[in-house]
Amino acid sequence: MEQWFVYKKKADFQKIANQFQIDPVIARLIRNREILQEDEIRKYLYGDLSEIADPFLMDGVRSAVKILKDKIRQKKKIRIISDYDVDGIVSNYILWKAISDLDGNIDFRIPNRMTDGYGLNKHLIEEALEEQTDTILTCDNGIAATQEVQFGREQGLTIIVTDHHEVPFETMEDGTKRELLPNAHVVIDPKQKSCHYPYPLLCGAGVAFQLMRALYQQMNADETKLEYLLPFLAIATVCDVVDLTGENRIFVKEGLSRMNKTENVGLRALLQVHEMEHKQIKAYDLGFIIGPCMNASGRLDTAEKVVYLFLENRMECAVGTAQRLKELNEQRKRMTEEGVLAAMEQAQKYIQNGDKVIVLYLPECHESIAGIIAGRVKDRLHHPVFVLTNGKGGLKGSGRSIEQYSMFEEMMKIGDVFTKFGGHSMAAGCSLEMERLDEFRKRINEECKLKEDAFIQKVHIDIDMPIDYLNLEFIAQLSVLEPFGKGNKKPLFAHRKLKIEQVRVFGKGKNVIKLALKSSQGTRIDGMIFEEEDSFRGKMGDMKYITCTYYPVINEYQGYKSLQINIQNYFFTEE
Repeated sequence: MEQWFVYKKKADFQKIANQFQIDPVIARLIRNREILQEDEIRKYLYGDLSEIADPFLMDGVRSAVKILKDKIRQKKKIRIISDYDVDGIVSNYILWKAISDLDGNIDFRIPNRMTDGYGLNKHLIEEALEEQTDTILTCDNGIAATQEVQFGREQGLTIIVTDHHEVPFETMEDGTKRELLPNAHVVIDPKQKSCHYPYPLLCGAGVAFQLMRALYQQMNADETKLEYLLPFLAIATVCDVVDLTGENRIFVKEGLSRMNKTENVGLRALLQVHEMEHKQIKAYDLGFIIGPCMNASGRLDTAEKVVYLFLENRMECAVGTAQRLKELNEQRKRMTEEGVLAAMEQAQKYIQNGDKVIVLYLPECHESIAGIIAGRVKDRLHHPVFVLTNGKGGLKGSGRSIEQYSMFEEMMKIGDVFTKFGGHSMAAGCSLEMERLDEFRKRINEECKLKEDAFIQKVHIDIDMPIDYLNLEFIAQLSVLEPFGKGNKKPLFAHRKLKIEQVRVFGKGKNVIKLALKSSQGTRIDGMIFEEEDSFRGKMGDMKYITCTYYPVINEYQGYKSLQINIQNYFFTEE
């Protein structure tokens, strides 16, 4: 079920349009994204690297830089330990590349998802000690590794934690929250209370990049050399689904503008195997093509393979590795499709039983794709979803949430159920004993205060705008709003009642529907719907008109450009 809402926010759109030389509709779209002040609009449209905050404003950065500077000069062995997702892989590479270029004695380790589990653990610390490591530098993990950090310190290691996840806490008797920070030599996480960095929404790679900026400044190195890393930072920022606002927006824009010019052989190979070397790359390509290939390595093989790809100097070898990552991702897609079918069947039963938070147990599911399956089920049912499967020593799983439900905070309320957990409001991971599965499902639902209307998907329409307004110039101008993603969603328009003159079906799976449409004013346009034919025709029946939400695009074929709308939501009417 869906509810459609049209934004009705007020502003002097013509004045904004004149001031910034944009279409008034573009001005309205900017206002809908709560960008109000003149300086905010200017930064949104034209912001660049000069507006990224001083990295020393981030709590802990000054202390970390002092330690790293000394360790580099003393040739002490520094080991990076990251997460195994895209953000972790990129954070790891950013730190390795930057410190290596400063002649640091640096190596890296990415936990194996199956044998090591998430983040810092005792085994990895013992391994580092055996290999005469002096300093452990975490990235995209560590904020919840209290016991592991304490063990490392007791063994004489210097430990610097850099992370961006929510800080674990305990609720005091008076209802206040007390942070539970690891006892590292330095903790850098813009989400900790003591940090007053002006933009706390960076991904792990963003935190790592800012730390390296500070280190380069302190060591009088050429900071502009770090711009080589911006395409990687863009990939991590998009794939970790952090808000594409403020500094994240600037990092992604700057990274995308450099993507096709990258000198990194491994990244060029990834683009090549996807036939993207000469394409104008957008955030979508990072989130749905490049990122999943990188993630597939950590899911079905080892994430270290991706870092080694980025360190490769021989194009032939790099292309071979990139092709292998692409094949792994195809394998992951097939496994995901099977898992989603099993999950949906189970989820429907729990919804019928009245569960608000859906906790699924899929024993045949590969633990590496539990989060993807949870996300797919969440998108279809609009409920918070956990998918658990058999892991080493018990159950392991991942959760994906809806906007109204802070997953990490709700898990904190029943933290004793888990052997390990962490995450943020929209996504989380956990481990627990098999015999506590039913208890987890029962207690997480007992704590849930969501009302029924939270499970109705809200479709927020920017402007109720007939297709008659569209032209090539307007659609081209929409690009000033990119990159699109969380916190800066792609604009959504609506047209009431378009006549359907023809329906054509394409694709191997007959899942691309092309409609020839006509407005009441006589404007004709093609509309695309990506859905299986049987489902579409079952809804359409004999009806002749469609009311829809859409995003306009320019379709280019054999040098000819035409207008087209990609339809997102729709319903049919008889007349």
